[in-house]
Amino acid sequence: MTKKSAVVFGIIDNIRRVFQVINEQSKRAKRKTGLTGPQLWAIKTIAALSPVRVSDLALRMYLHPATVVGILNRLELQGLIRRVRTTGDRRVVHVELTDEGNALVTQAPQVHQDLLVSGLENLTLVKLQAIAASFGLLVNILGAQELPPRLVLSPELNLQGKEERTSQGEALKGNKVVV
Repeated sequence: MTKKSAVVFGIIDNIRRVFQVINEQSKRAKRKTGLTGPQLWAIKTIAALSPVRVSDLALRMYLHPATVVGILNRLELQGLIRRVRTTGDRRVVHVELTDEGNALVTQAPQVHQDLLVSGLENLTLVKLQAIAASFGLLVNILGAQELPPRLVLSPELNLQGKEERTSQGEALKGNKVVV
């Protein structure tokens, strides 16, 4: 095996490891909680920051606010979170866990997104830029530049603005499909 082949081999194996850990952690979270990885990540982040504004939650999760709103809508339907308007400024909405949400958090496993964010935030800017450049190259090699960024093992898309797309490519505004 040449030096170049050995490096390619190592890169491919590391990509496999990343997918493997994400897949295993997501399945474990779904089995234990019934939630997708992004939903569980949101619940855990809300628990840590509660009460938290939607915009602050989006920043902490490195997601667009519209994506977070979609996740929160599903969590609210399940009775795990509630939105509370502040008394000082009725436009400001805080999100907090319900009793059911708090109970779920205590028995929920760690989520890979949180591990990834924490690990990346601890790196220097130079290392982060190197990782970003390398992933940019991988995306280009795969021709995936135009793919919308779907959250890992989830139907959620991380799109800017209020419009999201379903897995079938239909426009989604709120909970209504727009054809």
